[in-house]
Amino acid sequence: MRLWEDGGTMTVVPALHMGALHPVEQLLVILIAFGPFVVLAVVVYVVRRRDVAEEEAEAAETAEAAQGADDNRTD
Repeated sequence: MRLWEDGGTMTVVPALHMGALHPVEQLLVILIAFGPFVVLAVVVYVVRRRDVAEEEAEAAETAEAAQGADDNRTD
């Protein structure tokens, strides 16, 4: 913060810009800004993949059960 004197009064002026960021600081800002969205995308992908696998397993079990029921009727 800087103090300026205007005709006997002092005005407080905050430093709004502190200069360019160091490359490590830039990386940190990018990770903080976009990291949660990347994690969310990974979680959605993994959960959706698991749900699709469960749906395929249920469909296979249903098909096997229907096939088994058809085999029992013909005998």
